[in-house]
Amino acid sequence: MEASQVYQGMVAQRRELRNQLDRLEDQRQDQSNALRSENITTADRAGMEARLKETDARISSVEAQLAQADLAVAKAAAIPGAIVEPPPVIREGPPDEVILIPIVFIMFVLGPLAIAYARRIWKRGATVIAPVPREVHDRLDQMAQAVESIAIETERIGEGQRFLTRVMSEQNRLGGGAAQPIPVPVGEPERVNRG
Repeated sequence: MEASQVYQGMVAQRRELRNQLDRLEDQRQDQSNALRSENITTADRAGMEARLKETDARISSVEAQLAQADLAVAKAAAIPGAIVEPPPVIREGPPDEVILIPIVFIMFVLGPLAIAYARRIWKRGATVIAPVPREVHDRLDQMAQAVESIAIETERIGEGQRFLTRVMSEQNRLGGGAAQPIPVPVGEPERVNRG
């Protein structure tokens, strides 16, 4: 067996003895709290005191074993090759400063700028829209009335054109059209009596 394995085994034994000692001390604390309670009978008190003495004896035994384990670990550590230091961790990638600088820049420069821009947008959206001035409102009403009168006049013009078109088509149907010349006889002029 290698010296490092022996050393690791003794360290594990010492760790386990410390865990046992912690559990025993917790157990003793619980027993002493139970003895202090007022609802305990004398028979129970005698049994609990015996268990408390037994727990104290076990604690003493474990403490002695722990002292021996500490001594054994110290002796095993003195053997060359027992303690093997782990190889240094070679870190690949950028150093921590390269990562830290952008984070600080984002937090202290871009963060406040983003907050200020967001507040600006928020305030712009919250502005109250001013009412339309009375003069503009009156002017728009006048324009609406003018557009309505133009629409009415346009409708009248269209009615007139439809009427004329209908009259013209009825004349063509009735045989109307261009006037025929009436022949006038050429002869002596008539005399008009003025008398």
